[in-house]
Amino acid sequence: MARKKLYRPIAAMAKKVREYRALKERPRDSQRFALDYETMRRPLTQKRLPVLAWEDVRREQRLFSLLCRLPLFGVGRMVTRKSWLWAHDEPCYWVITKVRADYTAEGMDHGRAWGRLTFRGKASPAGRWDGTLLPNLAFEVLPSAQDHCLVAPCPGLLRTRLLR
Repeated sequence: MARKKLYRPIAAMAKKVREYRALKERPRDSQRFALDYETMRRPLTQKRLPVLAWEDVRREQRLFSLLCRLPLFGVGRMVTRKSWLWAHDEPCYWVITKVRADYTAEGMDHGRAWGRLTFRGKASPAGRWDGTLLPNLAFEVLPSAQDHCLVAPCPGLLRTRLLR
């Protein structure tokens, strides 16, 4: 017969504390994706960016540097890449639905963003966009996507009443 396992509450609590500390010591996105622009290396991993990306990285404008200036971090706004505007005649843009910014990052240019993608005029059903430090030539914020309803259809009973 197997022996009954002893419950050790102090050991269980110590395990939870170790797991919590390991979770808190994990590097944030702003530390993982930080970049030294002189050496083109990531400080955390010391990995170097590809040489072909250097020119783009020096001219880039990050999405979160645009969104942090807008109210509600630009939720409901349309955002596009300038390269999409140059390359395609059809509309290509993201509609931002949710933003989680990293407030500890310098300049608040890190975080995650979710949205609905419309690429070449075709809308994706429900896209999740992980906009974690997107390197780009330039993002551009388009005017607010507000639907102005000037004419609304009449309810059925009112319509029949008016048609009499």
